[in-house]
Amino acid sequence: MIIYQVLPRLWGSGRFSDWKAPAWNYVKSLGADAVWFTGIPRHATGKSYVKGSPGSPYSVSSWYDVNPYLADNPDRRLEEFKALVSRAHRAGLKVITDLIPNHVSPECTDVPTLPYCDFDWTDTRKVDYSAPGAWEAMLRVVLFWAGLGVDGMRCDMVELVPREFLGWLIAEVRKKHPGFIFIAEAYELSNYEPLLAAGFDFLYDKSGFYDIVRGIMDGSRSARELTENWQRLGSSQGRMLNFLENHDEQRLACRFFAGSPQRGYAALAYGALFGPASFMIYAGQELGESAPESADGRTSIFDYVKVSTLQDTPLPHAGNAVLKRYRAVLKLASELEGQPNWDLCYCNLSTPGFNPDRHTAFLRYGSDEATVVLCNFSDNPAEVSLKLPPELPFPHPEELALEAAPWDFACKKILLHL
Repeated sequence: MIIYQVLPRLWGSGRFSDWKAPAWNYVKSLGADAVWFTGIPRHATGKSYVKGSPGSPYSVSSWYDVNPYLADNPDRRLEEFKALVSRAHRAGLKVITDLIPNHVSPECTDVPTLPYCDFDWTDTRKVDYSAPGAWEAMLRVVLFWAGLGVDGMRCDMVELVPREFLGWLIAEVRKKHPGFIFIAEAYELSNYEPLLAAGFDFLYDKSGFYDIVRGIMDGSRSARELTENWQRLGSSQGRMLNFLENHDEQRLACRFFAGSPQRGYAALAYGALFGPASFMIYAGQELGESAPESADGRTSIFDYVKVSTLQDTPLPHAGNAVLKRYRAVLKLASELEGQPNWDLCYCNLSTPGFNPDRHTAFLRYGSDEATVVLCNFSDNPAEVSLKLPPELPFPHPEELALEAAPWDFACKKILLHL
């Protein structure tokens, strides 16, 4: 899957009604299969404990309501949200919303809660899953959203929630909605296997792909670790969700991370093209958004802020060179869907021009052709005649010359009937 994440209050006028044909066409031009609308369930606002204005989407005050500020007519907000879901489905896109099973706003009465603040979050209370009825209460919440037509939920902080409950919840929901999608926000590698066993469809590969790529880009880690991560994931590779941005992380193009969108092209190519993992884009990333209004490189989820690249609707910013590059990469990702992957680093460790700490190479192959990719995580151009191993299951040349610009990638096709 390719998932497009967006905080609706940052898009256009910040209303459900902004999501009509031009918006769907724009999202589909990126090859997206689903839109994750972040911050739909009604959250706390106007209280002394609330962070910012209007407040955090992760301090839910009512699980059976949506935020009034997203509607043209607040009295008909649920109807407007259901209409948005219907428009998305007609456009051929799935809709994903948030499930925050670990905590709620202090004013929320939808699930039993403990009477104290959790961690340093002044605007939440932790859900007590030992309390009578807590499991059933959260099940009713998920079934409510599924009943509105939502296709799946990205589940927040699941590593802090009892795993037995999560497995039960997923199994119960799928009795009525077999195709419902569950995405886990996971951070610890040790939790990957148990969360997959609980039934999650996709997991953030935060401690794998994301942390490794950030380390490669700041010089603290080696590109060799990308191969190690692939080997560690094994058959779970297809259930990972790769990303370079989301609402919690710094913008890729900000000065604290890559410093420019162009410096992230090698990471984009690896994350989207290497294998069967799904890929997520955070709205504005594909336009080179750098959060210039922010002191830490993050677009605030607590305040009413303006993201200039997302204000002018209808999109698509036809002249944006970054957008053009994202579309090309994600189009290629769609073309490679289902094709096996083959890491080429092991047979190029001593190849002239190939630096295994700053370069990575791989291929994908189908019945008619193979696509060879070289990613360059360095300040210097890469000119390499990549060796292709004899054990590949198709006829091929012994070497293939590729040139990749600094922090960029290059790819070539091999016709397999030759």
